[in-house]
Amino acid sequence: MKLLVTIPVYNEEKALPVSIPVLHQFLSEHMGDYDWTIEIADNASIDNTPEVSKQLSDEYERVRYLRLEQKGRGRALKKSWMESGADIASYMDVDLSTNLESFPPMINALAHEGYDIGTGSRLMKGANTERSVKREFISRTYNLMVKSMFFTRFSDAQCGFKAVTREVIEKLIPVIEDNVWFFDSELLIIGEKSGYRIFDVPVKWIEDLDTRVKIVSTAIDDIKGLLRVRKKFWAGEYRALKK
Repeated sequence: MKLLVTIPVYNEEKALPVSIPVLHQFLSEHMGDYDWTIEIADNASIDNTPEVSKQLSDEYERVRYLRLEQKGRGRALKKSWMESGADIASYMDVDLSTNLESFPPMINALAHEGYDIGTGSRLMKGANTERSVKREFISRTYNLMVKSMFFTRFSDAQCGFKAVTREVIEKLIPVIEDNVWFFDSELLIIGEKSGYRIFDVPVKWIEDLDTRVKIVSTAIDDIKGLLRVRKKFWAGEYRALKK
């Protein structure tokens, strides 16, 4: 079974040489049942990320490099996943802020237990997070909005730690409109409401103080995204996606 682990990056010349060897070693030790590949998806970086990524792909046989000339995490994931041919595609943040111990259970749930989408949760029982009070408040408020608008069961729409099956890649990913941070929420909402099974896994998560996320503008874009998706559901535009 082919497994893709995508690492979307923008100007991460310092983080990549630290995280890729750690991730490579972990996958080698714990994911031996899968034909796995790490793909660095570069969102139009303007530092030395391309050179560093190419060096890592030369050093490690199972690491490859994908360059995009436009920014946007969602855009990078769409291209990486849809062009991969992987049976299961996943992604995580380059800082490995989510503990890797949660990765095998998430992948195994999709491979062997009939789940379609896997997602890390910083809010469900068993999770352990270290982040500022401000980000904790914003996250919980946003997730309450998601639940109140769509009556969803998954607990955390925004954790940068997800996996999808080939069926999801082929049927759901092409209809996701957002190319930036709302991509995750759009995937989970459309997926659950269309009958796809979501595996929620509690994670240990530590906030990256060097994050590229602009919290206020991202929150505004997320709210606009929620309203857009709800409007499309009311208009019946997702009916053909029913599983």
